[in-house]
Amino acid sequence: MFFPPLLLYFFPPQKNMDEEDFERKWQKVIYHFIQLTGKKPNTDIMLFMIGIQELGKGTRRFTKEQKQDLMHIAICKILSFSGYYELEGQDKDGWPHWKNVKPLPKLTVEEQEKFLHMHIVEYFDKEVFV
Repeated sequence: MFFPPLLLYFFPPQKNMDEEDFERKWQKVIYHFIQLTGKKPNTDIMLFMIGIQELGKGTRRFTKEQKQDLMHIAICKILSFSGYYELEGQDKDGWPHWKNVKPLPKLTVEEQEKFLHMHIVEYFDKEVFV
């Protein structure tokens, strides 16, 4: 399956996002995934696609382990905006490697989901919709 680049929409950057701004931006991110895939995505699918984007090698068949690695790449990338991870470099196959530089907050499952969603929105603001 081929996914075109996610460069489809522009969000003006804002430093402090209130709940209404977040919800509006989150819905636009979901809309873009629907436009790309024809289906409403869940968080895992969004992370997988961000991982593919960050790997930069296009869509191809990935092993189960590679799919997990792609999701890890995405999580590290989006959390790097808040200083939780920093890029160490790439391995010989071009896969990025990240290191954790500050402890992640202790959150409930619902808070973790919101935390990831807020960072996904920030990723789209900074990396995709510009």
